[in-house]
Amino acid sequence: MSGIAIFFFWALSIVALLAAFGAIASQTPIRSALSLLTTILALAAIYISLYAHLLGAVQLIVYAGAVVVLFVFVIMLIGPTTEPSKPLATGLIAPVLSICVMAGVSLSIAAAVGSVSPELPTLEGCANGVPECGQFGGVRAIAGVLYKSAAVPFELVSILLLVAILGAIAVARGRTIGEAQKKKAAAAELAPSSAE
Repeated sequence: MSGIAIFFFWALSIVALLAAFGAIASQTPIRSALSLLTTILALAAIYISLYAHLLGAVQLIVYAGAVVVLFVFVIMLIGPTTEPSKPLATGLIAPVLSICVMAGVSLSIAAAVGSVSPELPTLEGCANGVPECGQFGGVRAIAGVLYKSAAVPFELVSILLLVAILGAIAVARGRTIGEAQKKKAAAAELAPSSAE
């Protein structure tokens, strides 16, 4: 590995660890969800730097695109919580620090991606020297695991996710006016009998 690649790996590792700590140490749920999103983005970048492009894409699509959105949806469904009484930073400190961190991350990504053109490794059993054919994180390697040796668990997880989506829709839908009136009438019928 080149020096820039090693620096890029360590920078992403530190960002992932700090964001993971922020996810569990934050006092508000929405900040925890954003810290989790930062952790997921850093892990996806680490996967991509290890030539596991499909794992990086899956990390972004499934976790950043679905799981974090589901967490934010649940947070908004439950309702916002009060902000902590004492903010950690006031005035210009937080915006300036945010700009400096984003500039540092952007420059490190630009330096790592712009100047590095690594040679792709040739793996045994690959036709015409295509490195992704059987490599860890490649399309064929993950497809072989998902659709050959783990086909039944894969389908069971898809059914479980479908049931979870239907449950979330049922919970978010609420009651219709007719259902609310029936529940109110049933509660009124039970109230006099329980008082006796």
